[in-house]
Amino acid sequence: MNPISSAAPAKPARRGRWRLALMLPAGLSLLAGLDAALILLGVPAPVQVATWGAAHSLAMVFGFVGALISLERAVAWGRAAGYAAPVLLVLGGGSQLFAAPRQLTGALLILGMAAMLAIYYPLWRRQRADAVLIQMLGACAGLAATVLYAGGVEIPMLLPWLAAFLVMTIAGERVELARIQLTQRSQTLAVILNFGLLIMAVASTLFVEIGTVLFGLVLCALVIWLAVNDVARRTIKADGVARYMAACLLAGYFWLLVAGVVWSLGNPMASGAYDTVVHAVFLGFTMSMIMAHAPTILPAVLAIDLPYRKAMWLPALLLHAGLLIRLWVGNGFGLHLAWQAGGVVNVCALLLFVLVVLGSALLAGKPAVAFRKGNQ
Repeated sequence: MNPISSAAPAKPARRGRWRLALMLPAGLSLLAGLDAALILLGVPAPVQVATWGAAHSLAMVFGFVGALISLERAVAWGRAAGYAAPVLLVLGGGSQLFAAPRQLTGALLILGMAAMLAIYYPLWRRQRADAVLIQMLGACAGLAATVLYAGGVEIPMLLPWLAAFLVMTIAGERVELARIQLTQRSQTLAVILNFGLLIMAVASTLFVEIGTVLFGLVLCALVIWLAVNDVARRTIKADGVARYMAACLLAGYFWLLVAGVVWSLGNPMASGAYDTVVHAVFLGFTMSMIMAHAPTILPAVLAIDLPYRKAMWLPALLLHAGLLIRLWVGNGFGLHLAWQAGGVVNVCALLLFVLVVLGSALLAGKPAVAFRKGNQ
């Protein structure tokens, strides 16, 4: 996710709380996606709908994460037209839960990603920063993924595009926060690496085997750049919210590197390798980044108080413990029970995170460690 701006106020404006109504459908997409994850794991799920398993990817990537990103960007732009993007992405990402025709889902997602990309133009004119350019490249990757999906390309072939969408969006945000300490040469290298990732996503579609390897290699290089230049390397030595955010960020980079390494070894056709890259990127990296930024982004986007609390560590630790069980033990050693157990732990971690965030918001008036501007 991206920051509203470097000058975002610590106290959210109460008049923006109506945006909670836009966040609710994204939250429902998350819950439906987690239910679908349990179905795919072959374990009991609260709602047993056979078609939900196939809808898992779109519900999570576009219905939840994409809608959340576009909502934040719409707030940054400050125009009513920007809110079309999260609405369209929620509708598109969630439409497969109701067995909507692929053409309808594809059309909604294309319109949603096009609307998100359109938001970046005025933001680019406002700042003309490398960070915004990188985020625009991410939106281009997301738009391309929706066009390919509408054209009949299946999710496994879209995986590099979906990963590029989220990775570049988040990378742009981290570049923005680190820009004070970065030289112009370093920022230019970040742009080159992200542009290279977009080109390798194209290559992975046109030349599957070699393109996938190249995508993985560029992704590894980008992760190394992020880990070396991110302020999290310093703030991990702090305490309170700064340490919590830094730990989530660095753990996310670790899982993204795992995905890059697996991709660089060849097209992950085997079920274990495919499962590893999917969940290393979309759980280990993306969800860890969402957990990291929640205390700073959600208050500005939803106009609520969301103080940091130590309880936020628990779902973050559970998330990575579940990934270790699922990916290293389950996929690595071919233990189906460990694969299922790790997946269930991941679902529980995300549900617990939602509960902790809600609890922290409801108890905002009680003692908590407040976020201090500039820590992260």
